Amino acid sequence: MDEREFRVVIKHYFLKGKTPQETKNKIDKHYGESAPSIRTIYKWFGLFRSGHMSTNDAGRPGRPVAVTTPENVKKIHDMVMNDRRVKVRDISQAVNISIDRVHNILHEHLQMKKLSARWVPRLLTNDQKRDRVKRCKDNLKLFQRNPHEFLRRFITVDETWIHHYQPETKEQSKQWVSVGESAPKKAKTVPSAGKVMATIFWDSSGIICIDFLEKGKTITGNYYASLLDLLNNKIKEKRPHLMKKKVLFHHDNAPAHTSAIVAKKLLELGYQILPHPPYSPDLAPSDYYLFLNMKKRLAGKKFLSNEEVIAETNYYFADLDKSYYMEGIAKLEHRWTKCIELEGDYVEK
Repeated sequence: MDEREFRVVIKHYFLKGKTPQETKNKIDKHYGESAPSIRTIYKWFGLFRSGHMSTNDAGRPGRPVAVTTPENVKKIHDMVMNDRRVKVRDISQAVNISIDRVHNILHEHLQMKKLSARWVPRLLTNDQKRDRVKRCKDNLKLFQRNPHEFLRRFITVDETWIHHYQPETKEQSKQWVSVGESAPKKAKTVPSAGKVMATIFWDSSGIICIDFLEKGKTITGNYYASLLDLLNNKIKEKRPHLMKKKVLFHHDNAPAHTSAIVAKKLLELGYQILPHPPYSPDLAPSDYYLFLNMKKRLAGKKFLSNEEVIAETNYYFADLDKSYYMEGIAKLEHRWTKCIELEGDYVEK
């Protein structure tokens, strides 16, 4: 069956009140791999809904391809620049040309496409972007001076909640289906109320120590300062080479981390602090790497107690190769460079 005949079939199901997906399923059942794509079916459904019922390739009556004029291109460009969310159907009605021609002008002539907004931790001000660039340049300079020494000295820390149950992500729930099968269904779930706060200190060789804090308690300056003492003892035990070197310590700007008692403790321990710009989880190895992968691994599992969560978390990290941790820390060089290139905007990958 050729394209023209498939369009007639699509129109038939449209007039019968079928949805694009129902139409796709029925055509796939009868024609298999030769059937048109779901995108094509949506395109023709859109044309039929707008009143263009012809299934021919030729232009609509009274609307030749000549409507793609510089004047119409400018009108459409102005409409899009005035309202980035404007719908193609509204443009079509305002300019009085077909939806197909609007698509052609937007994609082929204006080289534009419509994207969903991406979530970011914060809408950064110009001052915050400049601060991110400055700190990235300083940190990058320190790294490039002696990468090997940087990676030997660098230790980072952050906190995260680990729930007794964390739902799988949409990506993790993907399944293989055959032609004609419906998409798998899954009930929406939320993370459990039961949870434990994990404070994880790690470097390019692995986990140095983890502290777990039960729900209902918070990390204060005093508590965090005590964790730094714990860290220092673990460094003597697990990283003896750092006893003759100054630890290059990295943490974010959480209130407990920036309290006066913690500043005094860091000075007492003699750690060198690696500057971290505010609102920048994309530049924190725990956020962009360690926690992200850990939570994917734990997603879908159900734990009955904090003890089970702690045991599974420790087992997860113990099973990782040393190269895994090195990879996460080494990504900092790329992220600092990318942040500078983006003039302080957030780094996605």
